[in-house]
Amino acid sequence: MTNLLKKYNIPVPRYTSYPPANYFNESFTAKDYESALYDSNTSDPQHLSFYFHIPFCRHLCYYCGCNSFAMAKQDKIDQYISALLKEMDMVLPYINKQRKIAQIHYGGGTPTTLPVAILKRLNERLLSTFSTIDKPEIAIECHPAYLDETYWQSLIEAGFNRFSIGIQDFDEKVLKVSNRKLSLLPLEIIFQILRQKNAGINLDFLYGLPLQTADGFVKSIEKTIELQTDRLVTFSYAHVPWVNKRQLLLEKTGLPAQEEKSRMYEQAREILNQAGYQAIGLDHFVKPSDELYTALKNRQLHRNFQGYCTRRTTGQVYAFGVTAISQLSGAYAQNSKSIDDYIARLNQGFATVKGYFLSKDEQITREVIETLMCNYSLDWQDLSERLALPVENIKQATAYNTARFQEFAADGIIFFDKNRIEIKPEGRLFVRNVAAALDKLMLHTDKTFSKPI
Repeated sequence: MTNLLKKYNIPVPRYTSYPPANYFNESFTAKDYESALYDSNTSDPQHLSFYFHIPFCRHLCYYCGCNSFAMAKQDKIDQYISALLKEMDMVLPYINKQRKIAQIHYGGGTPTTLPVAILKRLNERLLSTFSTIDKPEIAIECHPAYLDETYWQSLIEAGFNRFSIGIQDFDEKVLKVSNRKLSLLPLEIIFQILRQKNAGINLDFLYGLPLQTADGFVKSIEKTIELQTDRLVTFSYAHVPWVNKRQLLLEKTGLPAQEEKSRMYEQAREILNQAGYQAIGLDHFVKPSDELYTALKNRQLHRNFQGYCTRRTTGQVYAFGVTAISQLSGAYAQNSKSIDDYIARLNQGFATVKGYFLSKDEQITREVIETLMCNYSLDWQDLSERLALPVENIKQATAYNTARFQEFAADGIIFFDKNRIEIKPEGRLFVRNVAAALDKLMLHTDKTFSKPI
């Protein structure tokens, strides 16, 4: 494994989207976004997925790479909420009212810095405009450091049914050096409140932070297993100080060695597997009864900007707020990263500052890479039937090269033949490398990416 880490732990895209966001360009205008909104009504998937970006945080964690801002004064927050409502009023008329909501997600920043009444108002604006599929996912990212029992209960009453709770680590020393605060309430109490209404609970962890060790990280995972968490996420910390200069503060303490970071993931995965959890994609673990695992077994696991999902719940993503990215079938559109600029632009039209139109070949490549990344396997004939294209045309749209895949096979990462590509269990850490070998954009790129481990 050490030799493979040395060879393959090189910067490659995460492929949470294709193309990655650093390919977006400023030639994509608000007028282009309007055109893409129209076209989305006649494209698949037909279901709707809505995203709200709430950028405010009561304090800023050093590791965070998200577009977040220190908590603003009340008048600035009020202006931001008014801007969100204005953007909704601008976008929603473009969307066919016969389409159904499959997902509503809130991210940030910290969405739970807002009063629940505001979150409920945003939900109701959507739910009064569109109907929903059976059991839609209405989810919110939560920082538990400031939330009391009343707030958690109010979130359920506002319609939320899935909660992603940012734990990162249970070790107080790790959290302190990362400028992350502990949960206000014991998790046992939070779980009790949420489970009374059968809400789904995700716990999010981050490995690769200062002072973390494999043994210490395993203790956090063991505590999570004791809680019988529905889903766990073990994110690999991406050290990208050129994106977020606050991350330089972590270098004062020092980051774990690459080998130790790898052990954190490997030992956590082993313990989770022993406890019955199933691996989903790069970093998620779920119970065997979870619909995500059923989708994986059927090779139907999917992903959009909201995370891993099934074909039942996936939708084109319509995003609101500063830096928010709409993920439509044929295009991406991103809003301004400045709160003031976002608000000002909405007084003139859409807040779009850049985006990307996907060519036909790129739309094909997106399906190929997404299928491989989500399901660890790729059946060319299945793709041919889904896309209504000959297998040879699909391969030609990508950077597929037999010699490159023979090298992956020789290194024990994949099995492949003319019909399929299978990522071996011991090769899953390097699925991003395999995906990058299918990406024509990676043949001549000047973009910067993070390492897989």
